[in-house]
Amino acid sequence: MASPGENRQHHLQSDQPGAGPRLRWLFLDLNSYFASVEQELRPELRGRPVAVVPVMADTTCAIAASYEAKAYGVRTGTQIGEAKRMCPGIELVEARHEIYVDYHNRIVEAVERCVPVAAVMSIDEMASSLIGREQPLFAAMDLAHRVKASIREHVGSTLRCSIGLAPNRYLAKIASDMDKPDGLVALTQDLLPGALLHLTLRDLPGVGARMEKRLHEQGIRTMEALLALGHEQMNQVWGGIGGEKLWHWLRGEDFQDAELEHQKSISQSHVLPPELRTEEGCYAVAHKLLHKAAMRLRAARLWTTHVTLTIKYATSKAEAKGQHSSGIHQTAWSQGLPVIECQDNQTLIEALQKLWAARPQDERHRKPFYIGVWLGNLVPDHLHTLSLFAGLETETKRTRLTSTMDALNQKYGTSTLFPASMLLARAAAPTRIAFTSIPDLF
Repeated sequence: MASPGENRQHHLQSDQPGAGPRLRWLFLDLNSYFASVEQELRPELRGRPVAVVPVMADTTCAIAASYEAKAYGVRTGTQIGEAKRMCPGIELVEARHEIYVDYHNRIVEAVERCVPVAAVMSIDEMASSLIGREQPLFAAMDLAHRVKASIREHVGSTLRCSIGLAPNRYLAKIASDMDKPDGLVALTQDLLPGALLHLTLRDLPGVGARMEKRLHEQGIRTMEALLALGHEQMNQVWGGIGGEKLWHWLRGEDFQDAELEHQKSISQSHVLPPELRTEEGCYAVAHKLLHKAAMRLRAARLWTTHVTLTIKYATSKAEAKGQHSSGIHQTAWSQGLPVIECQDNQTLIEALQKLWAARPQDERHRKPFYIGVWLGNLVPDHLHTLSLFAGLETETKRTRLTSTMDALNQKYGTSTLFPASMLLARAAAPTRIAFTSIPDLF
């Protein structure tokens, strides 16, 4: 049997060179991924509205919805009580994260039977760089059809994906969102920028509510207005070099240096179960979240210089400063603390202890129900500077200790070695799969 690389080489040699538009990126977006996997594994769910949930409770939110559920207006983030009103008879399925990671890995293998995966963007998105005779329009379209067929044949007959083809990865991502489910869209250079005019600003990756508001304040409310900006104007509107990169991307240029940018923050948060909605329980869960965040920090070869602790307290409606998505009336407290560049548990726990001591302790702040930790202002390994106070020997000892702990925790489970202060919370804050990452399940 030929290897994937040999198969690719065969196609590159056997396909005739194509004239006309050329594409450089293929972007694959799996449709309603978690729900689709459940429907693949459980045939009785096929054709039915399905919502995947973290726990079986009306107060939680859907983390995925099948297209049958989406037809009723149910989306990721819809509260389950509301989803039941919108879609009577909706099937609720508790998330099985290990299975979704397994299917993700199988899908990557299926795609790589046709073309190497250059970048995994999230658990349901990946991108491939096209080379040589894969780049002409018809060859790229044929390759996309082969990728879809490979997933159906080797992973699941009901699994579908939308594929975008474009001169750069950013536009390929946009194209993959244009026709769902099971779509295939090619944005060739000759179609730009006209093919983007029907989009809204929020259709652009990286434009969320805050950036949309910023654009509106600058008088930019349509794609036509955005595309009319020069690259210097785009820089000013965006507030940095990201604007100029976006200007080039939207015109089909393949700016890839953004891939070198490192992650800017790592956070972990958890809604406390009822039995841990005490100060002792909240503190124990905070330690566990910090433990997990620190492991992620070290795995990404990053160092943090800022730790923030956030606590949300249940309170009366009259005293509330807002309402949590679960329906709990809340008042929130948050405080940050700068630290020397670090990635070891000991330094981070010392910071957590200082932040915990600074929390409000009056009667209005007695019922914690949510806890979050945030590690920010991250520095990549190659830019890390040794602390003048700790010295090489001390830092080496701490690094060796945390590396040993991480190795054991990754092999035997996150709760194999941990600070005694999180003993009360061992079962709380289980590993979750974010759409932006595919964790190694410990």
